[in-house]
Amino acid sequence: MGVFDLKRLVIAALGLAVVLSACSKTGGGTATLANGRVNSFTQPHVLRWADVGDVNTLNPHLGQFATLDMMSSLTMAWLIKWDEHNKPYPELLTVIPTKQNGGVSKDGLTITYHLRKGVRWSDGAPFTADDVVFSIGVVQNPANDEVSREGWDQISKVDEPDKYTVVLHLKKPYSPFIENFFTSQGANPCVLPKHLLAKYPNINHVPYNNLPVGIGPFKYKEWDRGQRIVMVANPLYFRGLPKLKEIIYTEIPDRNTLLTEFQAKQQDLWWLVSGNYLGRAKALEPYTVHEQPSYYWDHIDFNTTSPLLSDVSVRRALLYALNRQQIIDKIAHGLGTVSDSPTPLTAPYRVTVPTTPFDVNKANQLLDQAGWKRGPDGIREKNGKKLILRYAAVSGLSDVDDEIELERADWQKIGVALDVHHYPTAMFFAPVQMGGIVYDSHKWDIIGFAWENDAIGDYSQIYACNAFPPAGQNDPRWCNPKAQAAMDDFYTKYSSQGRQRDVATFVHAFAKDVPVMVTAQRVDVYLANKDLKNFHPNAITPFDNMMNVDI
Repeated sequence: MGVFDLKRLVIAALGLAVVLSACSKTGGGTATLANGRVNSFTQPHVLRWADVGDVNTLNPHLGQFATLDMMSSLTMAWLIKWDEHNKPYPELLTVIPTKQNGGVSKDGLTITYHLRKGVRWSDGAPFTADDVVFSIGVVQNPANDEVSREGWDQISKVDEPDKYTVVLHLKKPYSPFIENFFTSQGANPCVLPKHLLAKYPNINHVPYNNLPVGIGPFKYKEWDRGQRIVMVANPLYFRGLPKLKEIIYTEIPDRNTLLTEFQAKQQDLWWLVSGNYLGRAKALEPYTVHEQPSYYWDHIDFNTTSPLLSDVSVRRALLYALNRQQIIDKIAHGLGTVSDSPTPLTAPYRVTVPTTPFDVNKANQLLDQAGWKRGPDGIREKNGKKLILRYAAVSGLSDVDDEIELERADWQKIGVALDVHHYPTAMFFAPVQMGGIVYDSHKWDIIGFAWENDAIGDYSQIYACNAFPPAGQNDPRWCNPKAQAAMDDFYTKYSSQGRQRDVATFVHAFAKDVPVMVTAQRVDVYLANKDLKNFHPNAITPFDNMMNVDI
């Protein structure tokens, strides 16, 4: 449904489940025009990208929509970015710190960053270690509306031996630094320009957030709120000029309007196409459809602090009673895989657990045993409370609404009713300090959106016991000692082999407690103008490698 940020997982208003499949292309042969392109509506070197959802900030420190994440990949300053194979590479660093190269100390308590020299911000100011040290202070400043400080609270001291070296001293080993500390993977905070922001007590409402200055192949030119955001090639980018001269992101109110934009040949790229629009997308002759394995997973979160859902028997009954395959078939048109594990189907840290079958009788049995009795209206009751669940959802997504009606019909069979409330994307995913819905446990019993998994399998930002909002992103407010011990141990392992056992322990505890119902593992589906060249998005940062992309 939506996409949030896990370590940081990203949340965006996406569709429902999509399934793992091989890359495919559609569309018959088309004539080549005199300029070498096949579509007369193509604007040379200008990429028009559109999707559903609104944006309320361009500063990734203060927002976590997937759209913002993608634009930040293009424009902002990152120490580490990710290649088309989901592998990290140094961006503003000369080398990624490891134990092997001495960048991480043997005890895992010291991390040394060596920064590139000769790099400039898009306004011409030099980039130095001052900016990195300042930005760490921004994240740690409690006056700033950072969504999560998971990991950053482990930094006990920061040294700056010279203008191109930063040394972090940690309270305890923290191996996810490679993803969380100024990396483009997920909705992480970026490095900020000290020369522009040091004068403010906090960054929550500064003018910078409207058109931020960064270090990327593109820079922001214009933001027409609620309409479009324009990015242009950054002539000061240290890797040189990208082939695209301009990228225009258009905010669309709903997917039907979005489809109409492509039918009218007004756009070039739709990221990501939901399953129930795939057939119509494939019918658009001037475009190509790409499908690739996804790291996104659709889910329904249970508010474990709610008296209606604090009992795992109720949560498990809801899982048994939902026909997840029917949702995939009817809403996503067969694109999706039912799974009880949050780990991606193709991730190196993939963990499988038995898949809970669709079994209404079993669900009713669990609720009977838990003391929930059917009332005269068919709705179950216990201790004077009816099993009516407040359901929070993103507005403007017809496929989400269709899915909710299937869920309503399934759960009605076990005496559970839904009270559905819709919210605009910006409000839905906003920090709790700004009235956001996801992180406010008083606003819902169940909530649906999609997380994006990270590259290494760290789930601490969304499921750690100390990550309850506003201190983190654990919106189900689930705390399991065994899972927590595994997440803590994960921090001490600086190799993927060492972390795998911890991921498995976490996943099995997650599946047993059911704080979250995994509804489907997805496939990423892109609709692109046939003239778009060299676009090879990875599963976690699809816009990280745009230097050679052109149209």
